[in-house]
Amino acid sequence: MYLLGIHNGVHDASACLFRDYKLVAAVSQERLTRKKNDGVTVAEELPQRAIDECLGVAGTSRRDVDVVCSTRSQWEMQSFRLKGRMWARQQYARLTGKRRLYQMTYMMRKQNTKKALAVFDAPSFRARHGFNKAALYFCNHHAAHAFPAYFFSDFDDALLYTADGFGDDVAYSARTGRRGDVALVFGGDENLNLPMKVNSVGLLYNFFTEALGFIVNRHEGKLTGLSAFGEPKAGPELIAHFSVDERGEAASDYPDYAAMRDHAFAICKRLSREDAAASVQAATEHVICRAVETLVRNTGLTSLALGGGVFSNVRLNRAVLETTAAKSVFIFPAMGDEGLPVGACLLYLYERDGPQAWNANRYRLTELYLGTNHDAGFPGAAGRHPQIVADHEAPIEKTVDALIAGEAVAIYTDRMEFGPRALGARSILASPVKREVNDTINKRLNRSEFMPFAPVVLAEHVATVFDIHPGNAHAARFMTITCDVRAEWRDRIPAVVHVDGSARPQVIEAGENPLYFAVLERFCQRTGLPVLVNTSFNVHEEPIIDTPEQALTALIDGRIDRILTSDALYRLDATRR
Repeated sequence: MYLLGIHNGVHDASACLFRDYKLVAAVSQERLTRKKNDGVTVAEELPQRAIDECLGVAGTSRRDVDVVCSTRSQWEMQSFRLKGRMWARQQYARLTGKRRLYQMTYMMRKQNTKKALAVFDAPSFRARHGFNKAALYFCNHHAAHAFPAYFFSDFDDALLYTADGFGDDVAYSARTGRRGDVALVFGGDENLNLPMKVNSVGLLYNFFTEALGFIVNRHEGKLTGLSAFGEPKAGPELIAHFSVDERGEAASDYPDYAAMRDHAFAICKRLSREDAAASVQAATEHVICRAVETLVRNTGLTSLALGGGVFSNVRLNRAVLETTAAKSVFIFPAMGDEGLPVGACLLYLYERDGPQAWNANRYRLTELYLGTNHDAGFPGAAGRHPQIVADHEAPIEKTVDALIAGEAVAIYTDRMEFGPRALGARSILASPVKREVNDTINKRLNRSEFMPFAPVVLAEHVATVFDIHPGNAHAARFMTITCDVRAEWRDRIPAVVHVDGSARPQVIEAGENPLYFAVLERFCQRTGLPVLVNTSFNVHEEPIIDTPEQALTALIDGRIDRILTSDALYRLDATRR
């Protein structure tokens, strides 16, 4: 059975494909359209390219999809089955061609129902988009964040906690998972059609992002990086506006989100950007950690399965583990809205099969290489550029030579990663021995100077170099949590050590990505350092690259010095530059 998951939001639209319980493909729309955080538009209500990419990976088609599993996101008016004034408005839109996207929950509220299928025109949807036989399933936003974090974790029993700006009218949810049986604590569909609570620290973080001149829903990570350079001078002031009730749900005394935004702007106007970032970081950590502490105490569950955009904040994830009674944590690596299609499919399977069968099919997530494999097309693409030389003789050894010499080498291999992190399929590698490499690569990629680089480390050496232990080890496989760099190593690998002595490592084992592992292993053999810089293969404000042509353009433009693929090491011919 094929389950197609989709999220057609106005940002971070994406798709995935399951074959029964096996996740076989997942792609963000941005990687294909080359528009950062791309979402759907009136002209195209589905992430069509992402859908077709996923189906292409599996060698199947829309006619073969058995169930389309989706969030309740943005849909054209013609996708709804309406009545009364809304029906009249729909007919007018059809006649005049005035198309517009509507939030499904808005239509449900207008029709006074909590059932998405009651307002959705399934036959019209299938006919327009070619899903001839597919059943339709719509899910709760926060449940779709929570279920993948639990399904792919090592935990038998866990607290499932989510936090984001808001989705389906709430900013947080909590559930308990015991041997696969998931029970709601708060944040479910009981909130539909009710006024939205003004309690989101995710939106507070968005407002600070905006106030400091960055792009909302894109640059929040810049604030996380900046926060290490500042003091949380307004932290207590922000914290005073929030509380956590006896169930573990956050509340605030802001009368509305306009007041919260005004407060954020006022703070950013009087503080340096570093101190403002440190202040909202401190407030976010306080609110989330207090909520988690309450939930852990109430449920007795000390393993945390976390999802939602707030948990893209890697410093927060560390604070949750280190300042609460939690003993272990796993964050679904596609924690933002791009990961929602995965949750939608898992929720459908849970409701179809029941907790026992669902739990029996759970498996530990080990990798996220879920896009299309373009390896076979790389030599031909390179052949179209006469200034590019392919070296087939000992490419791994020569890659290590280049890294030791201080060059930036991109690795392009196998299927593209899913989620916001580059994990060795589309990464730029560098030696970690000189801090100046940060400035050099940032300049070449037009990136912010304060953003720290992340390390990739061999699993057999990780505990020697970093504070990695059973509680954070699984999260560290996907760069979703920070930890201390051990003091004796900080001067040996300064390029990956942040100002506060922390790093955001990716742990790699043999067999997961053979080319990536081989480079790091050989680098370790020759230098004694089991660590390399790993930063995403993209220019600032562009998505991570996807195709061979995009990779080669970066080489020609001087963004990198070489590209290592499964067949050769590519460089520019110095005589033809």
